[in-house]
Amino acid sequence: MAGAMRLGQHAHEIETHIENMVHAGIATPHAFEELLAHYDHSLLLFEQLQQPPVAVAVVAEAVKVEARLEGPAADVQVALVRVRADILDRLVNQAGEVSITRSKLENEVAQMRSSLVDFADNLVRLRRQLREVEMQAESQIASRMAISSEREFDPLEFDRFTRLQELTRMMAESVNDAASFHENLARGMESAGVDLVQQARLTRDLQSDLMRVRMVPFGSISERLFRVARQSSKEVDKRVNLDIRGSGVEIDRSVLERMAAPFEHLLRNAIAHGVESREGRIAAGKNEIGELLVQVSQQGNEVVIDVSDDGAGLDLARIRAKARSSGLLAADEEVSDAHAIGMIFEPGFSTADSLTELAGRGIGMDIVRSEAQSLGGRVAIVSEAGRGARFTIHLPLTLAVTQVVLLNCGGTTYAVPAILVEQVQQIKEAMLVSAYASGTLRSQGQPLALHYLSTLLGQTGERTPHLRSSPVLTLKSGNGRLALQVDEVLGNREVVIKNIGPQLSRMAGIAGATVLGSGEIVLILDPVALSEHLEQHPELKPRHAASASASVMVETVREIIMVVDDSLTVRRVTQRLLEREGYMVVLAKDGVDALQQLQDVTPALMLVDIEMPRMDGFDLTRNVRGDSRTRDIPIIMITSRSADKHRNYALELGVNGYFGKPFQEPVLLAAIKGLLQDRGQTRN
Repeated sequence: MAGAMRLGQHAHEIETHIENMVHAGIATPHAFEELLAHYDHSLLLFEQLQQPPVAVAVVAEAVKVEARLEGPAADVQVALVRVRADILDRLVNQAGEVSITRSKLENEVAQMRSSLVDFADNLVRLRRQLREVEMQAESQIASRMAISSEREFDPLEFDRFTRLQELTRMMAESVNDAASFHENLARGMESAGVDLVQQARLTRDLQSDLMRVRMVPFGSISERLFRVARQSSKEVDKRVNLDIRGSGVEIDRSVLERMAAPFEHLLRNAIAHGVESREGRIAAGKNEIGELLVQVSQQGNEVVIDVSDDGAGLDLARIRAKARSSGLLAADEEVSDAHAIGMIFEPGFSTADSLTELAGRGIGMDIVRSEAQSLGGRVAIVSEAGRGARFTIHLPLTLAVTQVVLLNCGGTTYAVPAILVEQVQQIKEAMLVSAYASGTLRSQGQPLALHYLSTLLGQTGERTPHLRSSPVLTLKSGNGRLALQVDEVLGNREVVIKNIGPQLSRMAGIAGATVLGSGEIVLILDPVALSEHLEQHPELKPRHAASASASVMVETVREIIMVVDDSLTVRRVTQRLLEREGYMVVLAKDGVDALQQLQDVTPALMLVDIEMPRMDGFDLTRNVRGDSRTRDIPIIMITSRSADKHRNYALELGVNGYFGKPFQEPVLLAAIKGLLQDRGQTRN
């Protein structure tokens, strides 16, 4: 009726085979194997019917969306919808773009909040200055009035002072109007923040629902795996039993489609290389039937697939011999068991003696690992002689959204999957210097290899110098663990993963890319995989990497200058001037703020104003010079107080330079350069 004549004819042949088995009484294992072979062939014919004549027009697999009622009829299925997979992918991408746009709005709102805080500070300062003007005006008027009782003055002169008083009152009203404007802005910003939080919640719900639509149970490829196991065991004359547990665990359809072929290869590899022959198993005291177990579980944002067998395990001696014969190892080179196991992932590596359908082609395990890594996953192997081997594959739950930790290193922002991060801690400079000297850092009682992220990436980028402590992340991926030093940890973020193309996706250590709300493109890294890849390929390590890592705590690439001024405009203008000259700039709005920041960063030089709220420049200089850790920092005072009295007092406190406002930019830059050079020579 459907026109599938070949499938119909084959179904009739299966019926005939079953009837012969029942009536003739030939229900033997061989007859059942033939029946299963017919069944596999019928599945193949059915899959061919599902393939469209034009693959671009209609996708092969449709997604079923079940809408269910709530309440007493919650279990009643009310509707089924078939959706083209490419349309669904477009919806997910569009939801991701909405999230990116929302992040941009959040960044803009945060910047406006910061501007409002500066606006409030300026209003307070303007009120204080206006009050001083009013007091000065009133005192002058009172003085003139007292003098006028003795001397005669033109009445217009009194009008002039009266007008000044009127102007100060008008300015006070303007300040109050500005304060009201600030209050309205702050109220609007608060409302916008609440709306953004609600919109973020709705966007997350939308993405979550779309993710659920994209998810399919692992059991959807169970029949395919069972068929591979049956056919492979028949070809090598072995008997195996495949057990799939956790088949109800859902995984992204795209991930499952791309990993279906690697899963099949793992089963073929286990049957061809792992499970012994029938005679060999009996001789080893095992059951004639080999056991294959596929265990699927969800751990956080990852799906973990364990493929294990109860065979002989990996033949490490044979692997080493093959590696020596193929030139991967020198004749007298000895490697650890873990390194030997890792060699099976080398392209073209195979221990098979002859070419068959299952083994000997030298392809397979390298494809398994590269496919997993291109999806942002990883593969680990555990083998025990005579007991079997277990391949553990970690895959992302979805390819659309993930949780990452944003890092800054060498002036560049990177992301690391949050699932890899075990711990983040601040390590003091002395401890880091010692750890780089020994090559390891102890964490939770275990020695871990310590790397600086920029050095690990082969860069000689700019590093934030003079920090009393630096953040170090403890990362774990599979069986690998390491300690990673960065310049700054920017926090957790839920990001939308973007396609990075076939070139970058196959590079070790790159798990993907994302776009931040600022529009910045950020790579998602797997430093553990990168470190392991560099260990296996020493020729790829950057030159002088060891010395660069050892000296990373003492070399200075960019000098930090702290600008302390209560004027927002002065801070911004000075920051732009110094950054154009290649300096890193830290801003402080008064002396108290500067002292707080000096607890975490030690600048190479400070630019300080005199008149500031809470703590003026003189008191700040006195505190800096009184601390043994900061007393040698050069200080240049930039102020509108140009009288000799102020200059001399500043020099007595230990100020290295004194400039009046407005200053000449070339003269100031020359003074900064000279002081930094003198300090560098003093250190040497």
